[in-house]
Amino acid sequence: LFGVAGKVGTLDALMALSDELAKLDTFTESVMVKVYTYMATALEENDQQKLPDYTKANGKDLRTYCNSFSWDVAKFPTKLSIKEIHDIIAKNLTKIEKDFKTKSNTYNTLRSNLAQHEKKESGSLVTKNLGPLVKEEDFVIASEYLVTVCVVVHKHGYKEWEGSYWKLADFVVPGSSVKILEEGEHAIYTVTMFRKTLEAFKNNARERKFVVRDFQYSKEKIEQQKNDVNNLLKAKNKAYVPLIKWLKGNFSESFVNWVHVKALRLFTESVLRYGLPATFMTSVLEPNKKSEKKLREKLHALYANLDKSAGTEGPDMGDIPGIFYDWRLLSYVYFDINTNF
Repeated sequence: LFGVAGKVGTLDALMALSDELAKLDTFTESVMVKVYTYMATALEENDQQKLPDYTKANGKDLRTYCNSFSWDVAKFPTKLSIKEIHDIIAKNLTKIEKDFKTKSNTYNTLRSNLAQHEKKESGSLVTKNLGPLVKEEDFVIASEYLVTVCVVVHKHGYKEWEGSYWKLADFVVPGSSVKILEEGEHAIYTVTMFRKTLEAFKNNARERKFVVRDFQYSKEKIEQQKNDVNNLLKAKNKAYVPLIKWLKGNFSESFVNWVHVKALRLFTESVLRYGLPATFMTSVLEPNKKSEKKLREKLHALYANLDKSAGTEGPDMGDIPGIFYDWRLLSYVYFDINTNF
């Protein structure tokens, strides 16, 4: 049976192991799907076409690997008991899952922080970062009494602003308002006033639907923001290649382990169903969707004599979405392997 020759043990041990292998099957598949899904979303746009090449098992496409499958004695020595092989696979997948959480969380943090910075650089003038958009000469710098603020004005309010900004509070410097940038539906005006009147100016501006941005020009802060973005981008780019390499390698490792779990389950359930010695014929079948129902009817006709208690297959059983065959209802033992990634 695929070269599986692990120590069988007692019938009671096999029955207990049957449940453990079913849980391991589900766990292994879930880890594999997590790795695949994350790799598909983590790949940069110009690398998306490489995804099929990154979802292979031991260098083979998944269908070829399954169709040419043989037990990997080096990974899982057949001198060990089935329980010991189960434990090896469980340990492998537990480590992959743990490492996946660490690596994906680290990369997610980098992506999230970078996305936050990029978000500040996009959007309208009401919300975006003003640092890259303004110049030092647009502001009164290092004055104890005066302050220059940036005000976002909608295009329909340009005339109103230009004709009334100095009336929004006392001690606003007449003639100090300058339109420094126009973008989309809005423009940024600078205006200079005495610091003591700033809060009154903000309140009155808000009533007129003028948005006073909470921004004070600082050359050092602007440079620091640029450095932060550059450092995040470098860190993300540095982490990208090793991450994809790890995801690619561990998708393969997960799939290989998963197929071995399927083989173990097939062996174990066959012994429980048909007894020893383990003289079973094992095949990998890959029917197309149109012929699957006919194939199952043929298999049932061929092997119905093996298990008189097995149920018969209803004529429409395979045509109902979401309904899957239960091998325990059949006269033969089978398990599905999904290769559609």
